[in-house]
Amino acid sequence: MSEAKKRAVSALDQLKEITTVVADTGDFEAMKQFKPTDATTNPSLIFAAANMPAYQKLIDEAVSYAKKLGGKEPEVLSNAMDKVCVNFGAEILKIIPGRVSTEVDARLSFDTEAMVQKAQTLIKLYKDAGIEKERILIKLASTWEGVQAARILESQFGIHCNMTLIFNFYQAVACAEAGATLISPFVGRILDWFVANTDKKSFESLEDPGVKSVTKIYNYYKKFGIKTVVMGASFRNTGEILGLAGCDLLTISPSLLDKLAQSTEEIKPHLNADTAKASDIGKVNVTEQVFRWQMNEDQMATDKLSEGIRKFAADAIKLENVLRQRMAQ
Repeated sequence: MSEAKKRAVSALDQLKEITTVVADTGDFEAMKQFKPTDATTNPSLIFAAANMPAYQKLIDEAVSYAKKLGGKEPEVLSNAMDKVCVNFGAEILKIIPGRVSTEVDARLSFDTEAMVQKAQTLIKLYKDAGIEKERILIKLASTWEGVQAARILESQFGIHCNMTLIFNFYQAVACAEAGATLISPFVGRILDWFVANTDKKSFESLEDPGVKSVTKIYNYYKKFGIKTVVMGASFRNTGEILGLAGCDLLTISPSLLDKLAQSTEEIKPHLNADTAKASDIGKVNVTEQVFRWQMNEDQMATDKLSEGIRKFAADAIKLENVLRQRMAQ
């Protein structure tokens, strides 16, 4: 390829050559525009989409479904929440060729049994909609209880899990040891913490603490032949994305996808399995005691995990309020 032709290829198209690009959005139009392989949703994204006129049919259908099942209000609301998440996921799967991630309610993050049950409910709803579990990733918060839920879901039910809210190396290792299909280590939220809590307010992309965190996890996984795949998430700028070029997957918001599509900057892969295998990371074993101690010692990870769970829970409540209003109409 000539230099002129190479320059004409967008950064997004170059990135897609070396990394699977995932759309971090509940907006179907954005998916049609940027043509990602996979997509991921959470209550925050669905709540935002639920307020758009184009998606009212999905909300109304979920409310109608829950009302038909009947029961007391908490049960009806829970059924409507499950159905609206699956409705969005099913629509997304009409657009993308790969898989969609559907999140278990963050308020269940410290209850292994409840997470396992909720995951099975979501998978059944997808099956009722004609979608097999191979196209679904169940998103779980990476608490110790979430890790154990993933272990059960993967080994006993063959349900694939996407472990979210990962800020710490030991969280990532625990998820791998549980046999999780995929992890979503966060990048931008780690940067946010360091900007807010240290004297340093800006970082070069390869020195960004979030980029360094994901790079360490990726290198560990590849060095020790771990099958769990790494999907970098929560980006604040394109520099963070480019610093992780070569990662298995990257989930990117529409605004940053647009910036990459407008850019013709040459992309260089910074992560690759061969380099990872040559790294000097040692093998670790993460028991519950190790997990809890390492999280205790990592203020950033503890702060951001708890904050993330609280934010997702708050957005779930906002979405519930939308559904409650619809049920009253």
